[in-house]
Amino acid sequence: MVGDDTSTHDKTVVTVIAPLKQGSGGADDEACLVVIYGHELGKKYPLRNDSLIIGRSSKSDIRIDEESVSRNHCRLKRTGNRSVTIRDLGSTNGTYVNDRQTDEVILRDGDLVKVGRTIFKFLSGGNIENAYHEEIYRLMTVDGLTQVFNKRYFLEALEREISRSRRYGRDLSLIMFDIDHFKQINDAYGHLAGDAVLKQLCQVVHGKIRREDLLCRYGGEEFSILLPEIDSFNARLTAEKIRRLVEKTAFTFEDTRIPVTISLGVATVQAEAIDPESFIKRSDEQLYLAKNTGRNRVCG
Repeated sequence: MVGDDTSTHDKTVVTVIAPLKQGSGGADDEACLVVIYGHELGKKYPLRNDSLIIGRSSKSDIRIDEESVSRNHCRLKRTGNRSVTIRDLGSTNGTYVNDRQTDEVILRDGDLVKVGRTIFKFLSGGNIENAYHEEIYRLMTVDGLTQVFNKRYFLEALEREISRSRRYGRDLSLIMFDIDHFKQINDAYGHLAGDAVLKQLCQVVHGKIRREDLLCRYGGEEFSILLPEIDSFNARLTAEKIRRLVEKTAFTFEDTRIPVTISLGVATVQAEAIDPESFIKRSDEQLYLAKNTGRNRVCG
């Protein structure tokens, strides 16, 4: 695959699921943080203490060893009514709750907390164990940063759709695309800005495809779109519409506009005996061609 940046986040593995505990849901399990994007993907941090520090310091209650994380980055604090408040401690890069930078806010069940490049999901309520296990299963199919399907789910779906295409004699198209010069974006604006671009890109693309199409993060800045029952002509039209839309979109991070373009490769099969790897390779080859002939274009 073509790629300008390989993130260490793509090398993480989901924490092994322990058996459910019977009768859980006591006071100690009323709230927790779960890593949904980061080096310890799936790790649960029960919020049992009245106060808890997240930071890069070895003395932090939750340590995140990243340059973008301050030594004492933020504090979680329980209040008398059992609610949990998160407060930024003057960190260099800020604390984000649901993509909004915040100084202090009361967390609600399901909130996403971003510290550096690590994203936690806040869970609270009567049965944390069940909520935690549901989140772990979700992490097996969804990318924590972009909230689109991950590579594992894509490969399973691709195999199913190839079988359907052969069985019913219908077209199946695949678009592979990535961000042009993504490494330069990270170098110029920082990895936090790069993460913001990836998330915004998925929001833009997802709004342009059909409900039955499948948008996935293949890895790093590389993405795929599976288009059932779409022929090559209409697949190219879709890819071109997405390319133009991305080019015109104002991507921003902390009020800074970041110019973004993408290159796309398109491949189509119809009732063809082909394995998923070969199908991906066809689209990949067209992506390489788009990159090597100027970028910000569609080939296929």
